[in-house]
Amino acid sequence: MRIQKNCLYCNKELDGRTDKKYCNLHCKSAYQYKKQKEGPQRFFNKVDNQLKLNRKLLKEYNKAGKAVIRAKILIDLGFNPNFFTHYWKNQKGEVYLFAYEFGFLRKSENGKEKFVLVTWQAYMKH
Repeated sequence: MRIQKNCLYCNKELDGRTDKKYCNLHCKSAYQYKKQKEGPQRFFNKVDNQLKLNRKLLKEYNKAGKAVIRAKILIDLGFNPNFFTHYWKNQKGEVYLFAYEFGFLRKSENGKEKFVLVTWQAYMKH
C-alpha cells in the first residue's frame, strides 16, 4: 500500500518504494526550497535584516558625521527606530540609539519629527 501517490512538488505519479515522496532529487530540493520560502521567517533573520537596513540608511544619510533629516524620509525607506544595537546618553540626558556605529536621536521641531544622525565617537564610551 502506497502512502504518497504523487510527487509533492510536480504531482507526477510515483513508482518504487511505498514511502517515496518525490520523483527525483530536483523535485525534493525544489519542494524544500519552496516550503522554506513560504514558511515564517525566523526571528533572528528578521531582526538582523532590519538592523542592517537601519545601518545602511543611517550611513547613507549621514555623510559628514552629523546630519538632521525628517523622520518620515527614513521611515518611508523602511527604517525602524525600534531596532538598535546600543545607546549613548549625552550630558543633557538625550539618548542616542545606534545601529552599529551609526546613531540617531529623535527630535520634534515645529511639529515635525526629525532624526539627528551621528557617527559613534571614541568619547562616547561608557
